[in-house]
Amino acid sequence: MIKTLAIGVVVLIAALLLFAATRPDTFRVQRAASIKARPEKIFALINDLHGWDAWSPYEKKDPAMKRAYSGAAQGKGAAYAWEGNKEVGTGRIEITESSPPSRVTMALDMIKPIKAHNTVEFTVEPQGGSTSVIWAMNGNMPYISKILSVFLNMDRMVGRDFEAGLASLKAAVEK
Repeated sequence: MIKTLAIGVVVLIAALLLFAATRPDTFRVQRAASIKARPEKIFALINDLHGWDAWSPYEKKDPAMKRAYSGAAQGKGAAYAWEGNKEVGTGRIEITESSPPSRVTMALDMIKPIKAHNTVEFTVEPQGGSTSVIWAMNGNMPYISKILSVFLNMDRMVGRDFEAGLASLKAAVEK
């Protein structure tokens, strides 16, 4: 009986590990919003990391987090490091490309809770009387992340934060 149970557990673990190995090697999370404002006005809040406290969902998750800005005041080379509670963790983001008023690309280096190196992109495009804003993040999925993705849906978890952030950005810009 115990031997059969142990074999069953080993088979289930092996199946889980094999299934995780079939998961994609990369991920992409993306959300979009339509904002009634000029692209330049929206771009300014994204391109200046000092302005993120007005709309970033992570600022709301830990208003007491420690922040340190470095590099350029805004645009390429501007960087922001933080150390916060378990919801926001510890990490650093740096603008690696800034193309006013349409695109900002950033390198995101998470230290805690899970070490990760991802790319964050904001695309700002005029669409009639509004502006489309796309917030995306992509990166590699190491094997341990593939195993975690069997139980945790990254698109749903991070996507909710992106949706909240875009709603706050919309509120901040449209007021």
